[in-house]
Amino acid sequence: MTYFVDWREHAGANSEKFYKTTLWQGEHVMIGLNCLEPSQTQPVHAHTGSDKFYFVLAGRGTFTVGDEQKLAESGTIVVENPKTGEILALANRPTFNPNLAREITPQKLKDHAVSDVYEPGSTFKLVTIAAALEERLTRPDELFDCQMGSIVINGMRIRDSKPHGVLSVAGILAESSDVGAIKIALRLGEERFYKYIRAFGFGQQTGIELPGETRGLAKPLNRWSKVSIGAISMGQEIGVTPLQLTAMVSTIANDGVWVAPRIIAGTTEPQGTPQMVAFHPGVQRRVISPLTAAQMKQMMQGVVLHGTGKKAILEGYSSAGKTGTAQKVDPATRTYSRTKYVGSFAGFAPINDPSITVAVILDSAVGLHQGGQISAPVFQRVTQQVLEYMHTPHDVELPPNRQVLLAERQVKEQDVEEGSPDRLGDSLETADAGSAGTGEAASNPQPAPASVKPAPGVAASLVVPAALREREAASAAPEQRQADAAGATSAGTSVGMSETKPGGPPFPLHLPSSGTVVLEVEQGGILVPSFLGKSVRAAIEMAQENGLDLDAVGNGLAREQSPAAGSHVASGASVTVKFGR
Repeated sequence: MTYFVDWREHAGANSEKFYKTTLWQGEHVMIGLNCLEPSQTQPVHAHTGSDKFYFVLAGRGTFTVGDEQKLAESGTIVVENPKTGEILALANRPTFNPNLAREITPQKLKDHAVSDVYEPGSTFKLVTIAAALEERLTRPDELFDCQMGSIVINGMRIRDSKPHGVLSVAGILAESSDVGAIKIALRLGEERFYKYIRAFGFGQQTGIELPGETRGLAKPLNRWSKVSIGAISMGQEIGVTPLQLTAMVSTIANDGVWVAPRIIAGTTEPQGTPQMVAFHPGVQRRVISPLTAAQMKQMMQGVVLHGTGKKAILEGYSSAGKTGTAQKVDPATRTYSRTKYVGSFAGFAPINDPSITVAVILDSAVGLHQGGQISAPVFQRVTQQVLEYMHTPHDVELPPNRQVLLAERQVKEQDVEEGSPDRLGDSLETADAGSAGTGEAASNPQPAPASVKPAPGVAASLVVPAALREREAASAAPEQRQADAAGATSAGTSVGMSETKPGGPPFPLHLPSSGTVVLEVEQGGILVPSFLGKSVRAAIEMAQENGLDLDAVGNGLAREQSPAAGSHVASGASVTVKFGR
């Protein structure tokens, strides 16, 4: 006999005070939003009594994370509907078997999704870049000099995981450049940056109906040090929960509107027959405009197609996301460990009409530990199966499975590495010392940044200008363009259909405050050329030039090929060509 309980019942040792449970015969613990009406809905199950990490949707499919070898100390996956805030699935490992009460420990009863606080690492660059775009301080194609992956801030040197030269803002996100993120944050300034941190829901509870939720760790501005803006821009010196991270990514997926996560459809008085409970979204607020959200979606897709998230590419669906890798504090030395990391990936799919947001956080993985190495593949498996289970229509060409598998195997681990080996400021524990007693973050919620004004106190010396700006037309010198813009502004006329900020790129004058921006889905990969009529040697050379693997059948001239010319395949995919005379 085991408990079939609601998600809230499984959340913690004291959750019995929230909801009643019913005993059923079975071998699983049933948890989920729809457990209140099992005869009319499809609940989510979490298996117990196994060393594997499972999600099971109505018994239709199993999502496995890790294996019996215990590849990480703990793990959390959250699946959310970004439009409504519904938590569709949530699971933690390690878990417990209610049949073995003596083996249950407080740590196993803990709901890591709402109670654990960790440094998000590079996933927080989404906040940094979204804030700068919303403030019209940069744009996706603006070029920054990343100084070969090294920057000094207040006498402390920060290095990227690999040397980067000139990168666009989209490239900074795709390659996860800490140097680029710091430069963008310095241009943004402390006050504006903090406004967006709060607007995205960090430093405050989400209000989900689960016990033990923490607000995370977000220092008020008066406790920021001289290096805090640089540290926070790349996900250090700030603590978040997996649920807060999921809600932030869902905000981008939901065209810039933050929706409070919810796990309860509704409550009714007990009755003798099953009742249909209508779900209504919770608190909502606009954080960024639809245009900024669309730009972020496009750049997050680039992370998956070209950057550190290549292992999150789906079959038949576009996907967008961001990897993250953060060092942990060693309890023995109270300094950051060189061997313990939290690897994460958070994203959504499909990009134009997102059905789900999925966040994967793996703590202290053994061996490979980067978010793009360990969490992105889990995102891929979970998201692929959930979208298929939900009958979500494909939005990109579905390539043959063999090509996808070959391409996935050829993603090199060093290609998805990220994270600086250096630290800025204090550790998370030290940085937040004393903040719990002040209650500033919890008691002073900030409004959405629609009315955020430029911070007058931000010193000009903080700004690290990009070495290169957007490519200018060769016909006009920069001085002449600035003079023309200044003259037009002083005369009370607009320059074309855009406005220009000093030292910044042009932006549209009038943008809609709501609506949806439809993006052109990038197919990704390599355009397959036509091999027809080529000799075997010529076809092999053409395949090598295009980064493809040629599977030649027969000899003579090429008569047939698969996939057809014009198809999009991943780098290193195999193309079968039949030759004949």
